[in-house]
Amino acid sequence: MQLFVDKKCYVQHIEGHGSEYFELIKEQGLEGIVLKKADSIYRPGTRSENWLKVINYQYENVLITGLRKKEFGVLLSFEDGSPAGLMEFMKPSDRKKLYAEYKKFIRTETDDFIYLDPKLKGIVKYRNLTKKGYLRIPSFEKWTT
Repeated sequence: MQLFVDKKCYVQHIEGHGSEYFELIKEQGLEGIVLKKADSIYRPGTRSENWLKVINYQYENVLITGLRKKEFGVLLSFEDGSPAGLMEFMKPSDRKKLYAEYKKFIRTETDDFIYLDPKLKGIVKYRNLTKKGYLRIPSFEKWTT
């Protein structure tokens, strides 16, 4: 018989000054902080109301350069035309506007994507850049056209 031991994991914390600490994290360009109840225990693989992520989101102006056909996804480019990645998060009202507008800008199609002239513009929020320079977990914020 194998014995499993519930190991408690204590994570050191800073008492108070959360707002100031988060401002420092933002200045350094780091991903964010975790707010926790001081006496709470970290339990790997579970979510807890005692541990809350506060993400230092970044914002970027982007061009919409394509649509994925089978499952919702939007190809993004930076303003200089270089690829910014694939966005899968967009509010229904913004999707509605996208679907009403994109047909005017179709450049070409493949089995998987519809490629567009980069005329539709918006702002996305994201966590940071990937190793390849793409936006990590981009989500649409607002239109700029």
